[in-house]
Amino acid sequence: MKSPVCNVLFVIVLSALVLAACGAPATQVPSAAEAPAAAATAAPALNTAPEKVPSQSQAQKPASDSGSATNTLPENATIQTGSDSLTGAQTGHMIIKNAEIKLLVEKTDTAIDRSMQVVGDVGGYIISSKVWYQDANGEKYKYATISIGVPVDQFETAMRRLRGVALRVLDENASGQDVTSEYVDLQSQLGNLEATRDRIRSFLDNAQSVEESLRINQELTTIEAQIEQVKGRMNFLSNRSAYSTITINLEPDIPPVTPTATPIPMPTATPESWNPGKTVRQAAGTVTTIYQGLIELAIWVLLVVIPLMAPIMLAVWGIYKFSMRKAKKTETSK
Repeated sequence: MKSPVCNVLFVIVLSALVLAACGAPATQVPSAAEAPAAAATAAPALNTAPEKVPSQSQAQKPASDSGSATNTLPENATIQTGSDSLTGAQTGHMIIKNAEIKLLVEKTDTAIDRSMQVVGDVGGYIISSKVWYQDANGEKYKYATISIGVPVDQFETAMRRLRGVALRVLDENASGQDVTSEYVDLQSQLGNLEATRDRIRSFLDNAQSVEESLRINQELTTIEAQIEQVKGRMNFLSNRSAYSTITINLEPDIPPVTPTATPIPMPTATPESWNPGKTVRQAAGTVTTIYQGLIELAIWVLLVVIPLMAPIMLAVWGIYKFSMRKAKKTETSK
């Protein structure tokens, strides 16, 4: 029979072996801030193509043997990334063109049909349309506003043919926006994000616990959301630069109204009946006016005429007196 001491030593040795087997160091997982930085060093430069994105079957690997799968988004097969996403029309400048044209037409319905024919001939499509009526000259006239999208290489052709629909072009304006630099920046950003995503996936493959897998998967989900945003913006710029928007305003030609001369009726004299009271009032008014005139004349004579004539009259009177005295002295001397 074995001694108790031997049994104790056997249990201690067995426990040490088990602890040594279970205590292997786990692979260290970089934090959220370290993962993008580490992947950015391996990302391609601006003028180089990014590394090939792994296929969908390779991207969706199980996180670990414990059954925790990665929550990755499936790649959109219709969206090309990297330098391959530039089409032949996008190798030059990417210009977003917009135009608005106001047309005076003879008949709105005919003009709408001819405008739709132009859209079909240039390979465009209708974005929106609106029709309404307004009253003029006792009739209802039809107005319309149509927004269309046409291929960018057919923009000038569409504008020229739309001018031919109208009797007269009332207003026309066009504008363009160059988004080439923004598209190139988005390309570079997309390449860096995809490289970061691949790096985080490699960390996910080496995760040793469920907690590590969940933490890495959260970072992977954030990066993939950013990738989808960049792809969406790139698709928007690509589509907007490939098709130009033209807004067509159609106004009917309303004939001017000719004013009709309205005869003016001649006033007829109405005989007035005899009114003694009115005659008395008129006579009293006349007497009052005469007295007012006399009083005003007296005021003018007293205040204006007499002051002006007094010196002259005094001088004449003095001369007269002097003459009379001289005549008396002459008579007495004889």
